[in-house]
Amino acid sequence: MPSYTAPLDDMLFLFEKLRDNKNYNELEKYNEVNLDLVKDILEEAAKINQNLLLPLALAGDENPAKLENGVVRTPPGYKEAYQKYIEDGWISLSCDPKYGGQGMPKTVSAFFDEMLSSTSLSFKLYSELTIGAYNCLLHHASDETKDKYLPKMVEGKWSGTMCLTEPVCGTDLGMLKTKAVEQTDGTFKIFGQKIFITSGDHDLTENIIHLVIARASDSPPGTKGISLFLVPKFIVNEDGSIGARNGISTGSVEHKMGIKGSATCVLNFDEATGYLIGTKNKGLNQMFTMMNLERILVGIQGLGISEIAYQNSLTYAKERKQGKTNNTKSTNGADFIIEHADIRKSLLNMKSIIEGERALCFWLSQQTEVSLNHPDEQVKQEASDYVSLMTPVVKSLFTDLAMEITSDAMQIHGGYGFTKDQGIEQLYRDNRITPIYEGTNSVQAADLVFRKLSNKNGNIIKKFLEMVKSECDSKNEKVRSYSKELNYYLDILHKFTGWIEDKTKIEKDDVSAAANDYLKTLGYVSIGYSWIKILEVSFSDYETNKEFYEDKINTAKFYFDKVLPRAEFHYKSAISGSSNIMNFKFN
Repeated sequence: MPSYTAPLDDMLFLFEKLRDNKNYNELEKYNEVNLDLVKDILEEAAKINQNLLLPLALAGDENPAKLENGVVRTPPGYKEAYQKYIEDGWISLSCDPKYGGQGMPKTVSAFFDEMLSSTSLSFKLYSELTIGAYNCLLHHASDETKDKYLPKMVEGKWSGTMCLTEPVCGTDLGMLKTKAVEQTDGTFKIFGQKIFITSGDHDLTENIIHLVIARASDSPPGTKGISLFLVPKFIVNEDGSIGARNGISTGSVEHKMGIKGSATCVLNFDEATGYLIGTKNKGLNQMFTMMNLERILVGIQGLGISEIAYQNSLTYAKERKQGKTNNTKSTNGADFIIEHADIRKSLLNMKSIIEGERALCFWLSQQTEVSLNHPDEQVKQEASDYVSLMTPVVKSLFTDLAMEITSDAMQIHGGYGFTKDQGIEQLYRDNRITPIYEGTNSVQAADLVFRKLSNKNGNIIKKFLEMVKSECDSKNEKVRSYSKELNYYLDILHKFTGWIEDKTKIEKDDVSAAANDYLKTLGYVSIGYSWIKILEVSFSDYETNKEFYEDKINTAKFYFDKVLPRAEFHYKSAISGSSNIMNFKFN
């Protein structure tokens, strides 16, 4: 089983030193969320993750969730761990105090999400989808519905799901077949089947609150006719007690490559009672509240799995002896593999990406809070545009790089990485779903280039590039050399953006073929921007913590020398166009 130590020093560094968003610091509701409080929360979070949840990863992999006689049973230890998890209030960390939550900002909860992703992604998914459903209801349900359902969800006694995918429609939700027939009492009867439903059924909670998209009988075809319904596993009585079983059954639990402890279900809705959320035919917009949050969280899943893969690779490299280096330190026998240049390069590649991603995620968390809570509508909108721009980047780049990092971790472990003994191959398998679910990474890239670069509020990518350029205009001479290098790649990204804009008008296949390259170019540059922010602090505060900041400076140098140049490769590859691709004759 892999070991894990929560990277508290790095998380607390970000919270203390990079909480520099003026608009975020104007949010009065978080005035009391200071460093001491966050330190206490994260230290307790580290304990429950390291001591209670980490062993569940292996338990879930060896004893997957299964369907027995109509009941979905979670792996051994899950029920006891979940009970402790909700008793300690972890599910309510970022929820509104009005419904029993603790009201912590995403600048705190994102760190906890990363820890959970590192220790046991399968276990995390049972509560993650609940928080997603909670957020959707919080923003779109009536006060009566919120009062009835949210307190139990925040407490963790009831869980939630997101039911979109069907056998005939995955990405193209306009093709959905699930029907909703309105009844005389204003409720609806739901008919249809949903597949690949994460945490669709299980034995951890008293009730499961399904958020289901369906088409009402009088609704138009396509995405314009989609409505959102709350469909509980058990009907909730007027007094809040649990009543009769609803018309929902579990057809099967998928047998998967990874995240085996998570119950991924086929759900059948047979005259299930559902309650319309918000306005009819506006369901897709409502569901995107949940989906967009979930996409950022999937990126954090990639980050968390990358972190535990790196930690165990570093430990193994310090203990494993193999071969002699050019500057061998051994008089007889082999050197530790960490002395080999290629191993050191792999480890630094992991470290520079992970720490840059964490900083970018922290920046995005601040923007998210501003987009939700700032009193100035113009400030809220600008932050919302930045979140919209960066969501597909975080979801896709972080998960793609997690595949690279977990693969390299297996390589560092050699033959032992390929066996189950060290648990490294499980990290690779568990992560493999992250580039697929919540919209495949190719769909995310298409969404970015065709929808997110500009919107009704203007040229978002231009605003972002100008913001990065202005913030990287450092007065610190030592940072300036890095800023100059980043500016080179900002210019490439600017040219790439112009190319995308031109090609969108004349040859959309070129844009489609370039979409993943563009997303990665934007992602690598954005991580570079995060490293500039880290370097500003590292050089200015160097004397206060020399060892910590020296480590940051050297890691940043590796990123700029060895990782950031990938951005130019993606640009050059993309602008070769799509003619060869589209004209190629496959046999």
